[in-house]
Amino acid sequence: MGSMDQIAEREKRWAAMTSFWAALGITLFKILVGVATGSLGILAEAAHSGLDLVAAGATWVAIRIAGKPADADHPYGHGKVENLSALFATLLLLFTCVAILYGAIDRLVFTEVAVTVTVWSFLAMITSIVVDYSRSRALGRAARKHNSQALEADALHFETDIWSSLAVIVGLVCVKLGQWQPGLTFLRHADALAALLVAIIALWVTATLGLRTIRALLDAVPAGLEPQIVAAVAALPGVVDCHKVRIRPSGPRVFVDMHVRADGNQTLAQAHALTEEIQQAVRHVIPTADVTVHAEPVVPIPTAR
Repeated sequence: MGSMDQIAEREKRWAAMTSFWAALGITLFKILVGVATGSLGILAEAAHSGLDLVAAGATWVAIRIAGKPADADHPYGHGKVENLSALFATLLLLFTCVAILYGAIDRLVFTEVAVTVTVWSFLAMITSIVVDYSRSRALGRAARKHNSQALEADALHFETDIWSSLAVIVGLVCVKLGQWQPGLTFLRHADALAALLVAIIALWVTATLGLRTIRALLDAVPAGLEPQIVAAVAALPGVVDCHKVRIRPSGPRVFVDMHVRADGNQTLAQAHALTEEIQQAVRHVIPTADVTVHAEPVVPIPTAR
């Protein structure tokens, strides 16, 4: 592994590690405040943050494994581990959504629970928003820089938490208003409704992550990528056409195999130089591409005299 690859791996591991510790701290804080105040919205957020904690831990481990070089048993490397990590996070998110929905419906229909709204309630959610915002931006930058689906999924988790935390704050404000104004007692259900909104947001994230993860695990090609590669290669001098292009995403890496027809009168050195140009052209489209080129000679047919 080259020095640039080592730097990239260290940056990815640092982003995953700091997100894990941030998720641990905010989860514990929300649990303490949620239990103390009886707020289902805050407890729902604690469960959501608990999911982020587990997902961040899985991402941290996956990044370490995915960074291992290719070997005899894994000739394409270990990048798919990142996709498995994203699938694991998706399943956890689905389980959490079901638990939140069950608790919210129970409070709305069957069980009446008094919610104590204190300054700690708002402090927990505001702290959560600050932490989630900083981590989502840091993870997003690292994901874009290193083309990491695992870090991107983690960033999406933290970003979604921002909106769900805002929903909980609105719910707490409504509960407080209902306690102050006897005519607004119907607002006592706002906390449970906020928990429902958290679950709906989390379900949306589940569907988004699930579809993307399944597509990656099934080696689905990103839309529009093949035409870009064909156009970039076909534009090179000496290339007659480009066909049989196969693209296989694997974590942060993308493997590209292709057949290229070129002038058959070239020397071996010229053909090798053209192959290098083709690989560079593909990497202009996909910087992390591992490119294999199969060259096919085209020999001009002599004209009849």
